[in-house]
Amino acid sequence: MAVGIFMGIVPLWGFQLILAIALAFALRLNKALVILTANISIPPMIPLILFLSHLTGRIWMGDRAQYIRFSRDIDFAQLHNSFLQYVLGATTLAVAAALVSGLLTFVLVKVLRMRRSEK
Repeated sequence: MAVGIFMGIVPLWGFQLILAIALAFALRLNKALVILTANISIPPMIPLILFLSHLTGRIWMGDRAQYIRFSRDIDFAQLHNSFLQYVLGATTLAVAAALVSGLLTFVLVKVLRMRRSEK
């Protein structure tokens, strides 16, 4: 699950699903679960992922951080100037989301296995 979440957020547009499937085969993971979770970047989630990626990227940019006001009059020049901030933020967000989802999955599986062994 964590690999799918990571690949769904990391900024490798057009290659996310292909790389996620390749990693699932290489690491012997559940392919269906990886495909399902790699599709976190569906259209309703994209604005949230973009916003959080840009916000997270400020951590790495320091004084050079761009503050984009997400409005209707945003243009490609503003996006181009903050591209590095977005990439760093998206990668950081992908790692953090993968760690959180991996930890939650691990804990959930442990709890379910303990309950099953008690029966």
